[in-house]
Amino acid sequence: MMLDARRPVGFFTDTSLCIGCKACEVACKQWNQLPSDGYEFTGFSYDNTRMLSATTWRHVAFVEEPGAGAPGAQHFWLMLSDVCKHCSNAGCLQACPTGAIVRTEFGTVYVQQDVCNGCGYCVPACPYGVIELSPLDHQAHKCTLCYDRLKVGEEPACAKACPTDSIQFGPLDELRDHAHRRLRDLHDRGVAAARLYGLDEGAAKGTAGEGTLGAFFLLLDEPEHYNLPARVELPQNTVAASSVLTALTGLLLGLGAALAFRRR
Repeated sequence: MMLDARRPVGFFTDTSLCIGCKACEVACKQWNQLPSDGYEFTGFSYDNTRMLSATTWRHVAFVEEPGAGAPGAQHFWLMLSDVCKHCSNAGCLQACPTGAIVRTEFGTVYVQQDVCNGCGYCVPACPYGVIELSPLDHQAHKCTLCYDRLKVGEEPACAKACPTDSIQFGPLDELRDHAHRRLRDLHDRGVAAARLYGLDEGAAKGTAGEGTLGAFFLLLDEPEHYNLPARVELPQNTVAASSVLTALTGLLLGLGAALAFRRR
């Protein structure tokens, strides 16, 4: 596969095609030599990893939904292979004080392990809770979109391993066109709840959110059902407003104290 550095690449994950096989999780761990998270029974359906972390860069969520209709109706699953969103307006990249987090020539967000000092500023800056400090080396880790594979023209391990093409990799412009066609097809078939998540072009032009996502999704229900935020606000964008509010609060407290002292 020949990649053009002038065309950013990413993931389109179609949850309507996901069968929950976890092949993407296994392929990601094998290629990136990530340790196992154990085999504990979590109580979250067939989910044994529960969330993205410093050692789990792909996470298949199993969301059990009660069936509609009479009591006792059969339950069904919503499945989602979650991953770092490689945001166009990446909070982690903005918060990093050492320059360890950079945007690559492929448009992806990458953590340089030889530069990361483990300060952890990137962790609260991610509105999706993706990036995390590893308990093993105390550095920040997340999906690299298989940067080492991209450099030699190979697609990411998770996309290559997906047996249903639920995870699709390629130039973002092509993936977006395909996603819109897929959405129209599902709507034509009567799947009215289908929606695209992460293609808010308006947000990309502003500063309130993360912009468009380099890893976006087709969902079959509200984003909150998949543990995805419906509206994203980067923490650093609230600093100015919070500072003004704090200053006003301090001023009012000072005036109140001065009035109380004057009365005494």
